[in-house]
Amino acid sequence: MHSFSLKFFTDLNSGATRSTCFPARLDHGLAIDLDFGRRKRVGSGCWDRDSAARKCWVVSCAVDGNGTGGNAGGGEIPSLDPNPTQNQRSFLSRSQTYATLKQQMEAAAKSEDYKEAARIRDSLKIFEEEEPVLRFRKLIKEAVAAERFEDAARYRDELKEIAPHSLLKCSSDATTLGIRVQVRSVYIEGRSLPSRGQYFFAYRIRITNNSDRPVQLLRRHWIITDGNEKTENVWGIGVIGEQPVILPKTGFEYSSACPLSTPSGRMEGDFEMKHIDRVGSPTFNVAIAPFSLSTLRDDANTF
Repeated sequence: MHSFSLKFFTDLNSGATRSTCFPARLDHGLAIDLDFGRRKRVGSGCWDRDSAARKCWVVSCAVDGNGTGGNAGGGEIPSLDPNPTQNQRSFLSRSQTYATLKQQMEAAAKSEDYKEAARIRDSLKIFEEEEPVLRFRKLIKEAVAAERFEDAARYRDELKEIAPHSLLKCSSDATTLGIRVQVRSVYIEGRSLPSRGQYFFAYRIRITNNSDRPVQLLRRHWIITDGNEKTENVWGIGVIGEQPVILPKTGFEYSSACPLSTPSGRMEGDFEMKHIDRVGSPTFNVAIAPFSLSTLRDDANTF
């Protein structure tokens, strides 16, 4: 399985408007845009740093043929736990069905079998209406909006019982010593094969230095847990082959990917960093808060 890594630099200063143009280096001329919603051909990108509708274009793309190593956040596909609970089995089975239906609908549409695509679309709608995880998420949201907090707590407890992973959003946000780390994950259908137990998730990370000291990212540590609670630890030097220096009030963004053998899971970890304005400064760990990897839709917004 191939993996990809995309990187972005962000200038967060609000001074004079500046535009930067740069070439894009891509695999077969294709890149996944920042919202992960479409694939598009890109030759080069210009970014007006202070534009109200600011866009980030791909600066580089590295491809790792074996899906492991420095450019793949997840490393090897974790093995399955031989003794999952009944709730886990049920949730994983439903998630696999959902992923398979979506892939079948896409295949039918591409082959111009629109009658079959419409039939599968209708099946997906019924599935989404009856799927407990999606239904409980909706009930929780409605209960909170109506300030029915006791009902919301009850729905949350029931959801936790049937699918613990689903309580975790596909995004996270944490700040350590002024270093903010935001993450957003998304399921990539085109790179996944549900019938073979292969699920491909991309995630985008934004690191913002809100402190008054420059820092350098030295190492990364990921804790990856699949839907069967099988956990894998992954350590590496820097991110996407670099150890970026992040100046005060600026940021660094990159994208990577994680293959799983289950349709859901979660990731968390930390970055080891150091201040570089003083010789001999000790290193410190910056938290990456837990976020979900899920084939089911998530209401979380991109950043």
